[in-house]
Amino acid sequence: MRLATLRNGAPDGQLVVVSADGTRHLPGGPALPNLLAAIENWSEAEPALAALADELAGGAGLPLDPALLAAPLPRTWQWLDGSAFGTHGDLMQVAFNMPPIETDLPLMYQGVSDRFYGPRDPVPFPDVAHGIDFEGEFGVIVDAVPMGTSAQDAAAHIKLVVQINDWSLRTLAPIEMKTGFGWIQAKPPCSMAPFAVPPAALGDGWRDGRVALDLAVDWNGQHFGHANGGAMDFSFPELVAHAARTRDLVAGTVIGSGTVSNPEHATVGSSCISERRAIEIIADGKPATAFMAFGDTVRMAAQGADGSTPFGVIEQTVVQAARAA
Repeated sequence: MRLATLRNGAPDGQLVVVSADGTRHLPGGPALPNLLAAIENWSEAEPALAALADELAGGAGLPLDPALLAAPLPRTWQWLDGSAFGTHGDLMQVAFNMPPIETDLPLMYQGVSDRFYGPRDPVPFPDVAHGIDFEGEFGVIVDAVPMGTSAQDAAAHIKLVVQINDWSLRTLAPIEMKTGFGWIQAKPPCSMAPFAVPPAALGDGWRDGRVALDLAVDWNGQHFGHANGGAMDFSFPELVAHAARTRDLVAGTVIGSGTVSNPEHATVGSSCISERRAIEIIADGKPATAFMAFGDTVRMAAQGADGSTPFGVIEQTVVQAARAA
């Protein structure tokens, strides 16, 4: 089962189920107008959506225009992003020239959730001097999670998995980090690949509460990396439990893995520019790779062993934001 959202003029769009080949769709209908409504009543929504998926498997459905796809969740109540790949954290300390963070707990911040860019949306930024960077990662969407839920119990609350581009402004990040408060300017809205899928739909690609798939990243048409999501130091159930330690998590909360990163970066590459710059600093004492410019493109697609792309593809262009009047 693959779920997507068609633009229909409403802020939350129209929930649709998409065929396995990505060419046909069926709407969720009045009872399931959008994905946020479905996840808030998942016990009833899931069988209804699965029935639509069965109809699509039998050949039913309307033609799907990929250009009309928004993010699966164009907006939601809460976006919590972790940093669950130790290699990424180590390299970021080099990139930002900051000391290690001494903790055995997952790192996590609360970011922008009132907008997620669609997979083909141009993404506006005010100034290239801010250090525009992409960050390929995975995320999960949960139903209502009670405060104090254990990691063991948290697994049952993970209903859907998504692929995310967590945009970052790298020259602003160290300034905000040093204040001791959370991100505001350095973390604009993220983007989502077009399809959200249940963990079981990933088959062997969902392993130990992790997305064990390569995330292929191309920058301006050139291969940049294909790190595997299975290398998370903390699983998604552990991240969910960490987020719910002192609060209930409302249905529709999205929790991210942080930038997909592997120790074998010399062979698999990276999922963000800042990592490559850190590698260059370690090797040569200074970075050689610039951040993104207006007009640059990025493509991201998680790949199964059979070459499939279960989440679809993010293909976006960086553009200059319109000036405020």
